[in-house]
Amino acid sequence: MSNQRPNEARVIPLRPSRPSRPSSPSRPPHSSNSSRSSHSAHSSRQPAPRPVDAPDAARKGERPQEPLWRDLVGDVLRRERLAQERTLKDVADAARISMPYLSEVERGRKEASSEVLAAAARALGLGLGDLLSLAQGELTRQRHSGPSASMTPYDGLCLAA
Repeated sequence: MSNQRPNEARVIPLRPSRPSRPSSPSRPPHSSNSSRSSHSAHSSRQPAPRPVDAPDAARKGERPQEPLWRDLVGDVLRRERLAQERTLKDVADAARISMPYLSEVERGRKEASSEVLAAAARALGLGLGDLLSLAQGELTRQRHSGPSASMTPYDGLCLAA
């Protein structure tokens, strides 16, 4: 029935194979090494392309005009921590969050859950509503002072899940 050996795993591709493309002169051709196993061939894949519907600014590596919510919340957390003259370790320990993760949240690298944001806010003596209000105020301030200031201001309540 099968032509594979009894102790050899069968590799099932997760994605359909792509049709072969003509190689472009800007890319060097892949060197074939017959001594490599079929498993190591998967490790040399190129990163997946960005989604087609990504904004032009993100595709070009530029920052979008609207600030990201995680950047705003991270800026507020860092500003509050520094205003209280507290260390990252102190706040992370009080919030029971790892210090590297809190650092990434402050730098806008991670999209923190509401539980993590609430814990970080409590460690700084704030409520989650206070943190989100400060972030909403920062968003309003940046929108009115930035290049998109000609947009109509939104004076409503900003909620985050």
